Amino acid sequence: MRSGFVSFIGRPNAGKSTLVNRLVGVKVAIVSDKPQTTRNRILAVKNRPDGQIVVLDTPGIHKPLHRMNVRMVDAALETIREVDLLVLVADASEPVGHGDRFVLDLVRKTSTPCVLALNKIDQVAKPTLLPIIDGYRQQHTFAGIVPISALTGDGVDALETVIISHLPEGEPLYPEDFLTDQPERVMAAEIVREKLLRYTGAELPFTTAVVVDRFEEPENEPERRGVIRIYATILVERESQKPIVIGRAGDMIKRIGTDARRDLEALLDARVFLDLHVKVNPDWREDERLLDDLGVPRSSDRAARRQMRKR
Repeated sequence: MRSGFVSFIGRPNAGKSTLVNRLVGVKVAIVSDKPQTTRNRILAVKNRPDGQIVVLDTPGIHKPLHRMNVRMVDAALETIREVDLLVLVADASEPVGHGDRFVLDLVRKTSTPCVLALNKIDQVAKPTLLPIIDGYRQQHTFAGIVPISALTGDGVDALETVIISHLPEGEPLYPEDFLTDQPERVMAAEIVREKLLRYTGAELPFTTAVVVDRFEEPENEPERRGVIRIYATILVERESQKPIVIGRAGDMIKRIGTDARRDLEALLDARVFLDLHVKVNPDWREDERLLDDLGVPRSSDRAARRQMRKR
């Protein structure tokens, strides 16, 4: 048996969250075509007959401009030093840029072994793939290089095999039925934000957040036959953004709510009542208390992760 912690790192929009969902077989991280979709550190577990992979999906490494972004990048950087294996997820469909070189430099500075997952090969002509692989091979001695498509699943089984082979021998770190460390409250907010990005992302790519104000579970919790009532607030930074989220006669917020409720009912295995409101908060990305409520980790959360390893 092998088991250990694996951190998925890379530039924003490289496909890390899509890969995590594909690997564990369940949607634990929201996905979007907008960069910086992942804001918090997500732990997910993949159990296999020969071991257990504990994946840490981290925010994309980028130049931080707000307190929120500083936290996001810190969460990604801290995991580099605290895991058994790194998986660098790179977008094969995009030319290697400054951001890619910055992440590669971080990898070179650590002694942690690193596997390169060359993602989005479904968007790349096969003759061009070998030169891309060779270019990365010249930059660093990777523990393995695996071309994959997180979207289609091509190559993901091979990546999983390479990952497990580089983990230390040991018993599983988490129970067999453990899937993720994300509280239902946080996952509910993230699902609403995913739909918000889907329908308004072109106009509001980074300036929105979702806070769950109340999460009321039915009294007959063991049977889950009642209605879970979720009251959430969508935050925007400017008054002019509020009507974009609400839409004409409320059609946009209704669409967001309907789509989110469908996913929430599947996630929670219960009927869901979802109540959404919109509020203007110009400084929410600099509000430390609010960032705590949103689940964006502080740098001091490192101690909690160390304690987690001692289980």
